[in-house]
Amino acid sequence: MPSSHPPHSGAAVRVTLLTEGTYPHSHGGVSVWCDQLVRAMPDFEFGITAVTGTGREPLVWELPAHVAEPVSVPLWGPVPVTRPLRGRRLGEVLSTYELLVTSLVDPVVEPYFGPALYGLAGMAREGRLGPALRTEKALRILAGVWNRADLEVSAARPTLHDAITAADLLEHALRPLAAEPPADGVAHAVSGGLAVLPGLVGSQLNGVPLLLTEHGVYLRERYLGYRTGGYSWPVKYLMLGFFRLLAQETYRVAELITPGNRYNRLWEEHGGAEPESIRTVYNGVDPSAFPPAGPEPEVPTLSWVGRVDPIKDLETLIRAFALVRAELPEARLRLFGGAPRGGEAYRERCVALAAELGQGDAVTFEGRVENILDAYAAGNVVMLSSISEGFPFTLIEAMSCGRATVSTDVGGVREAVGDSGLVVPPREPGAMASAALDLLRDRERRASMGESARLRVIEQFTLRRTVETFRDIYQELGRPAADGWGDVAAEGVIA
Repeated sequence: MPSSHPPHSGAAVRVTLLTEGTYPHSHGGVSVWCDQLVRAMPDFEFGITAVTGTGREPLVWELPAHVAEPVSVPLWGPVPVTRPLRGRRLGEVLSTYELLVTSLVDPVVEPYFGPALYGLAGMAREGRLGPALRTEKALRILAGVWNRADLEVSAARPTLHDAITAADLLEHALRPLAAEPPADGVAHAVSGGLAVLPGLVGSQLNGVPLLLTEHGVYLRERYLGYRTGGYSWPVKYLMLGFFRLLAQETYRVAELITPGNRYNRLWEEHGGAEPESIRTVYNGVDPSAFPPAGPEPEVPTLSWVGRVDPIKDLETLIRAFALVRAELPEARLRLFGGAPRGGEAYRERCVALAAELGQGDAVTFEGRVENILDAYAAGNVVMLSSISEGFPFTLIEAMSCGRATVSTDVGGVREAVGDSGLVVPPREPGAMASAALDLLRDRERRASMGESARLRVIEQFTLRRTVETFRDIYQELGRPAADGWGDVAAEGVIA
C-alpha cells in the first residue's frame, strides 16, 4: 500500500509504539523487545500509546530521555462522565454502532466494518461513544440484530443476559478509539488487536503509516482464550467476529507487517494480508549479555522462565515433571516468573496441581529473579511448554546461554531451535517428559546441544541485526512514498 504521509523534514523520525498490556507497564518478552529497540535508537523520537487495564499501572521500565511520557488508554476504568446524549447526537452514534454490530454477525455487511469503526472513532474522541453504548437503546440494538431469524447466531437463542455481557465487552474493546491518534512519523503496533486501534485511526485521519509486528498471533490467542472462557456461544460469536474483522482491517491498512516468524506469516496471509506487505524479522539477543551459563546444577533440574499465564501451559509442564520424577526421584522443577495482575488464580491452580500430583516438595515457584541469567543457569535443561508463542525470547536467551532446551512445537519455535534442541507437541505431558529424560540422562548430548544452540544465536539471532533492520524500516517509512522501499533486507534476519 503506498504511503500518503507527508515528506520528512530531516528531523529525527518519530515512532509511536502501540502496546497492549506490555511495555512500559509490564515485564515479559514483548516488553524486553520494545525496550531493546528503544534504547538502541537514541537518534529517534519515541512515543508510547499503551492500552492498559485500569490506567493506574505503574511504570516498570525506566524510559530513556528520547521517549516521551507514555499515554495510557485504560480498558476497564469507569466510563467518563459526560452530559447525557439525546436526540440527533445519540442517534448518530447508535446508527453507526448498529452498522458495526451487524457487520460482526452478518457476512453481507462485513465490508462495512471499517467505515463503521472509523465513524465511531470520531465520536469516541468527542466523548460521545462510551456514554451512548451504555444506554438501553444500544442494548436493544444489539439484541435486535443478533436475534434476526436469518442469522446463524440467532439459532443459539441469545438471552438478555448474553446481550448485556456482549455489549459490555464490546464497549470496553472500543475504548482505545478515544485515544489521540498518531499525527506524524510512524505508528508501530507491537501486537495486533486493540493496540492497533489508534494506529488505524492515525492512518485514516492523518496518513501516518502503520507498521505491525505480531510476536504472537493475536487472533489465534483470542480463539484459544474464548474457547475455554466462561462466556456463552452468542457472546463468543460476536466478540470473535470483532477480533477477526479487526485483524482483517489491520492487515489491509498496514504498510508493512513484520511477524517474528514464518508461522505467524501464514496466519497473516490466511487473514487477508497481502504477501508482498509481509517481511519476517526475527527477534534477537545480545550474546554478550547472555554468555554461557557455566556449570550445571548437581541435582537434575528442569528450569522454566516466563509469565505465569494459561497460554504458557504450566499444567502440562507440571504433569510432565511428575512423569520425569517417577524415573528420576531426585529431579527438581524450578519456575521463574511472576503472574500478571489478575492472573494470580492460575498460579494457585498450578501450585495445587503440583501438590495433587505429589510434587509439591520438588516444584518451586521462584517468582521474578533479579538476574535472569540465574534462571537459565538453574537448570540442566530449560523448558518451554506454551500452547501459543511467536518467536520466544526466553528460548533464544536460553540458547545463547548454552543450555539444552525442550520446547513445544508452536509459533516460530522450530525456526528458532533448528537441530539445537528438542521440540515436542503441545499439551502432551508424555512426549515432554520423554524428551526431558533423554537430555537429563545424557550429559554429552546436553553439552553438544548447548554449544550448537549458542552458535545458532550468534549466527542468526543477534540483537544488532534486529535493530538494524527496524532502523532501516523506520527510515524508509518516514520518507516520501516516491523514495520507494529500497533494500531493507538484512541477511538472516528478514525474509
